[in-house]
Amino acid sequence: MSTDNDKEENEEDSTEAGILEHLNELRVRVTWAAVALIVGTIIGFLFAEPLLQFLLEPYSQFSPEGAQKLQTLRPTEGIETFFKIALLSGFTITMPIILHQFWIFVAPGLSKKERLYVYVFIPVALLLFFLGIAFAWFVLVPAAVMFLANFMSDVFQAEWTGEEYISFLTTMLFWLGISFQMPVIIYVVARTGFIGGAVMREQWRFAIVGIAVLAAAVTPSIDPVTMLLTMAPLFVLYLLSIGMAYLGQRQFEKSMAIE
Repeated sequence: MSTDNDKEENEEDSTEAGILEHLNELRVRVTWAAVALIVGTIIGFLFAEPLLQFLLEPYSQFSPEGAQKLQTLRPTEGIETFFKIALLSGFTITMPIILHQFWIFVAPGLSKKERLYVYVFIPVALLLFFLGIAFAWFVLVPAAVMFLANFMSDVFQAEWTGEEYISFLTTMLFWLGISFQMPVIIYVVARTGFIGGAVMREQWRFAIVGIAVLAAAVTPSIDPVTMLLTMAPLFVLYLLSIGMAYLGQRQFEKSMAIE
């Protein structure tokens, strides 16, 4: 009996040790990602002012008065907006490092062959992130700003504050970039066995509702044109995610069969 009890205690100790080891590894990876973000934000300060001027172009182009400046209603509003742009720039600059830290964390649970996927995983994730930003900037932002700036222009005067306008743009740009990561995220989840391609294919109606909710959250604008423009690429990405789910599920089943 004592031998069985000793075995159980050893198994519990090894399980606890494994959990603590994973938590410690997660802490290390999050720390490195945070340090990279801080360094990237410091670099972002160098580009914050020209980037602010660049982000002002849609407002200057579509506003009725062709405004060249944004209002500030609070003493700290200007510097807060400046810091927000620097932070967004820092996150964009350090995105490859953050993705690499994430990959290092999940890599030990993969086979040697699967670890080679890092050469595909990071470039694809970066490509989708920047595609999302590009789609938001070239398609959604002009449509949303033109609609909002000229909505009932005979009644309303479009004089937006810096904080509201920059928050509007950065929210749309950032979360569209994140939303375009859907195929990569679905593949990772399917690779761990939590979801399969058949489930995603069968639940496409619920997916449309979820995409509509996501589009409403991602785009601060409430006009239907911007919503539909956002939903269209997200639905295409969902269809692509179904294929990635089948791929991840198949690889998961193969790894389980080998074990």
